[in-house]
Amino acid sequence: MMRRRLLLLIALVMMLALVGSAQSKKDAAKTQVMWLGHAAFEVVSPGGTRLLIDPFLKENPATPPEFKELKRYKPDAILITHSHGDHLGDAMEIAKLSGAKVMSVNMPEVFRKAELPESQVLTVNVGGTLTVGDVTVHVVPAMHGSEPSGRPVGFVMDFADGNSIYHQGDTWVFGDMALIQEFYHPTIILLNVGGKAYGQSPEIALLAVNRYFKPQTIIPMHYASLPTLSTEAEVRAAIGKDQRVVFMKPGETKIF
Repeated sequence: MMRRRLLLLIALVMMLALVGSAQSKKDAAKTQVMWLGHAAFEVVSPGGTRLLIDPFLKENPATPPEFKELKRYKPDAILITHSHGDHLGDAMEIAKLSGAKVMSVNMPEVFRKAELPESQVLTVNVGGTLTVGDVTVHVVPAMHGSEPSGRPVGFVMDFADGNSIYHQGDTWVFGDMALIQEFYHPTIILLNVGGKAYGQSPEIALLAVNRYFKPQTIIPMHYASLPTLSTEAEVRAAIGKDQRVVFMKPGETKIF
């Protein structure tokens, strides 16, 4: 009797292990989005391509301590929306440590100071499209500043599983958002809701989504990280009732 129970227990453990392994493989074949606080994200495609976006990490108050260690990142490409420090962040250091290519508009002053090899620079501009692994990246406009060099952009990333992620960078609402929807149909929007003196408020950000886009998921970003930005309470009060809105915690990963 005891032996039979032991065999049944072993069979059950093996079955659970197989189920867990199958689920892990299934999750790995989907798009994964990790928020690192502020506008920083790591996105992993179904094929395993890693994209690091606006990696403001070491000096980012919202980034958990364990994610400030730059050696942990092994991206295939680093996408930079503009050259402000809270978006450019640690991109150049991570590029040097990992050998990853940096995708951005031409930022001569930034590249000169970083002494990054030309082979690691993927210069783009609005309307451009590049392929990184199994991900197609479209460069779209943004309305903001970009001192000391370059201009602000956003990125729309197309994935093999049908997901399309729009990272807005820093922006305000603008009429050509209608063309972003028409051409690229983003299913997930990483929505800038920082408000205050430097960008669109949560209310305006949601108005722009409702006017121009038809996403399945809206992930708020660029808030509650610096004193000059909207607080989490303000953002939740403004857009939290929309069922498409998914709030993430820095360091958290969602699978889509």
